Amino acid sequence: MRIRLLWAWYGVLATLVGIGLAHVAAALTDPAASPVLAVGSTVIDLTPTPMKEWAIRTFGNADKAILVGSVLAGVLALAALAGAVARHRFTLGAGALVALVGVAAIAVLTRPEASPLDLFPSLVAGIAAPVALRILARAQAHATGPDGRRRTVLLTIAALGAAAAVGGVAGRLISSLRARPEDVALPAPADPAPPLPRGLDDQVPGITRFRTPNADFYRVDTRLDVPVLSADDWTLTIDGDVGRKVTLTFDELLAMPMVERDITLTCVSNSVGGPYVGGARWLGVPLTDVLDLAGIGSTRADQILSTDFAGMTISTPLDLATDGRDALVAVGMNGEALPREHGFPVRLVIPGLYGFISATKWLTRLTLTTYDDQRAYWTERDWATDAPIKISARIDTPKALAELDAGDVVVGGVAWAQERGGIAGVQVRVDGGAWVDAQLGPDGGDDYWRQWFHRWLAEPGSHRIAVRAVAGNGEPQTAVRAEPFPNGASGLHELLVRVS
Repeated sequence: MRIRLLWAWYGVLATLVGIGLAHVAAALTDPAASPVLAVGSTVIDLTPTPMKEWAIRTFGNADKAILVGSVLAGVLALAALAGAVARHRFTLGAGALVALVGVAAIAVLTRPEASPLDLFPSLVAGIAAPVALRILARAQAHATGPDGRRRTVLLTIAALGAAAAVGGVAGRLISSLRARPEDVALPAPADPAPPLPRGLDDQVPGITRFRTPNADFYRVDTRLDVPVLSADDWTLTIDGDVGRKVTLTFDELLAMPMVERDITLTCVSNSVGGPYVGGARWLGVPLTDVLDLAGIGSTRADQILSTDFAGMTISTPLDLATDGRDALVAVGMNGEALPREHGFPVRLVIPGLYGFISATKWLTRLTLTTYDDQRAYWTERDWATDAPIKISARIDTPKALAELDAGDVVVGGVAWAQERGGIAGVQVRVDGGAWVDAQLGPDGGDDYWRQWFHRWLAEPGSHRIAVRAVAGNGEPQTAVRAEPFPNGASGLHELLVRVS
């Protein structure tokens, strides 16, 4: 049993060496071509929508790390089996490791924008893993021979373990040094946003900050890694039903007149009271200015099909994207170039629409077409094509199931109603009683969320607190419950607290 487990460990270690060196190779070419990430991305694409929604609700921002960890655990379990087989039939065990890499190579090649060069990391893994297993096998044979020394095995394990670790660290370091957003100098906006009023951040403990720092802004996308793109190599192509095809470089985009807008983004996966919403100041070129460079052709087109660097597509209704709202081809976020995880070098930001039809990150193409002719990633998975963000209010403080002292309790949070005149009112209800008007924080604009708070004289016992919002156009938040699929969650945020 002991020797069998040792050979299983050899299979795992050999595979980790292959993964580590492949990670370096991917960092030097395309990080998305890393074998584990390629397999994980394929798993995401094949996962049914209800399971994806469950993962987001259950694991939040940790869903990607858990998926990568699960894929890696499965790979290493198979690698352990291959190592055990190699004890008796080395060629068969080594072949099993190559077969594992072959699965990753297939995943790499099935990506929409795959190129032959993307196979290089898989090739590295396919060579390194069997070679590492052979080195371990020879060390083991030497150790069990007449003059064998266990020290040889230990040194070999240590050396290969170090190679695997160095490969993983080096790959991450190389990626971080490529095309850094902080090296980009953004132009001053030709149309700057007015100063954002001071929020209630320091007045209501526990309330969401009026402006979300870049590091705290939610991230929900289909990418397992953080893409590393160079602004120098980036281009944006506008094609399809246009007067002429146009391709812009990053410098050409920066040379266009920029506008600055405060806009709240919301993910369609956000459940009632959920965390996937954030407010930021965005810098970019109006989307209509970019489309005008190509000229919108006939009136046949009814969607903008936007494509990211890896071929991921998102569809936006053309009439909503060009109806006068502040739709941006964005390059900046809160006074800085876009962070990598939020779309560097360029992304779409269209207020009032859930991100799955409006917020393409790592943007490279805008195609004017029809829903009949082309279907985007989420459209193929039966999500809605027209998904305006629903009016919502969220309680940030107190937290659900909090233990509170009797007396004056501040209930506070945020509310949003993009493209409906902003938030005109927020009301709070305790234990099913009458709705009471809350006090509103400063107004950051119609497309920006608004903080609110209410002072509640809490008495001992269990209490249920609910909140609802009213938009500037008079539309109230609906109490009808709906799940995120297919066009966004609805219902009132309500929570239970205990007062003693």
